[in-house]
Amino acid sequence: MAYEHVLVQHDGDFATITMNRPDRRNALSLEHMQELIQAFTEVGESDALGIVLAGSGKVFCAGHDFADVGEADLGEVRRLLWTCTELMTLMQSVPQPVVAKVHALATAAGCQLVASADLAIAADTAGFAVPGGKGGWFCHTPMVAVARSVGRKRAFELAMSGDVIDAATALQWGLVNRVAPPAQLDSATQDLLERVTRGSAESKAMGKHALYAQIDLDQPKAYAYAVEVMAATSQLPDAREGIAAFLGKRKPQWQRGRP
Repeated sequence: MAYEHVLVQHDGDFATITMNRPDRRNALSLEHMQELIQAFTEVGESDALGIVLAGSGKVFCAGHDFADVGEADLGEVRRLLWTCTELMTLMQSVPQPVVAKVHALATAAGCQLVASADLAIAADTAGFAVPGGKGGWFCHTPMVAVARSVGRKRAFELAMSGDVIDAATALQWGLVNRVAPPAQLDSATQDLLERVTRGSAESKAMGKHALYAQIDLDQPKAYAYAVEVMAATSQLPDAREGIAAFLGKRKPQWQRGRP
């Protein structure tokens, strides 16, 4: 479909979804989020093995578009937040690994996008903040994702101070996986994608789903769930092929995936 606020590009095994509202700092208006949902849905159903989420212009994403919120009533704001929640959840539901490529500042729901992505790589000049603590509208929903990435004490500091942390701190705190110079951000993202998409795409899709399903369970429930999933997936063709290839000391031939 044709998009107004989003660019979708397929390049080999990978697809890039770019937020393209540079004049609004890629702020997440209702229409922008709806287009991102559609783009992730379409790419998720495609043959792409990995997805990059990027932003155009001088800012990765400035969070919610306050032009939508300023005069909105309770029902309208609730709809905006549930649409945003649908987007964040979808990024973790599509079968492919999703990598946020953060070239610049990511704030509020923009920082939530980074935390919700499966993986994130940032330019060493990027910054991250949940600035609601400085103002009058606390960043409640962004902190759901951010707190799960950085832990309680660091989440509290981010949320209450509203201060920007640099990319090196974001790496240390677990908000991003890698930091690279701006000139190397594209190649570093490509390298990360190639490494996390090796092997069976079917196996990885099920692994992604199961990881999110078990990660917040207590340990006995997590093991009970993981045992059943791992036993069931041992019967899949790619699992059989991987084991046979290992035992036969040959390269596996996946139904769909990277060698």
